[in-house]
Amino acid sequence: MNPAPNLVLVGPMGAGKSSLGRRLGSRMGLEFVDADRRLEKQAGASVALIFEHEGEAGFRAREARLLAELLQGKGLAIATGGGAVLSAATRDCLRARAFVVNVQVGVEQQLARLERDTARPLLASGDRRETLRALAAIRDPLYAEVADMVFTSDGLSVDDAARRLAALLSRQWQRSEAA
Repeated sequence: MNPAPNLVLVGPMGAGKSSLGRRLGSRMGLEFVDADRRLEKQAGASVALIFEHEGEAGFRAREARLLAELLQGKGLAIATGGGAVLSAATRDCLRARAFVVNVQVGVEQQLARLERDTARPLLASGDRRETLRALAAIRDPLYAEVADMVFTSDGLSVDDAARRLAALLSRQWQRSEAA
């Protein structure tokens, strides 16, 4: 059991982190925060626009600052963006202040879930399947590095996934006031 004040969902785009986080927050009495939506609200601009004007590096710097700030709180269920783990400082903060669930999903499921999504800058051009595979090759080891638990969302409805994950968390995560 890893006591931590916050619950964080990491994993690739299309894994269901936001949908799961919203439902888990509700089930477990946690305040849900979608990190990308919070960042957009703070910036007054979409993720795509931030990427366009500041590049990925600018977006990642904003993301790292936001997550460091959020993780100082407690009682949060946070859905991160897929690339949040790229920052070593963010990975350190996650290990110190969160119980981290690596929400895994296969590329075929990602493609199906993201089929109509046009808002993700990293999928804006090129072969989506190859892009997702390339991202996984870089990010999967980082998700594994910070994860306290692995959960596969492939083939599950959001409600089934949330119910199963909540049951697992009740046995493996102890909420604490401090890390």
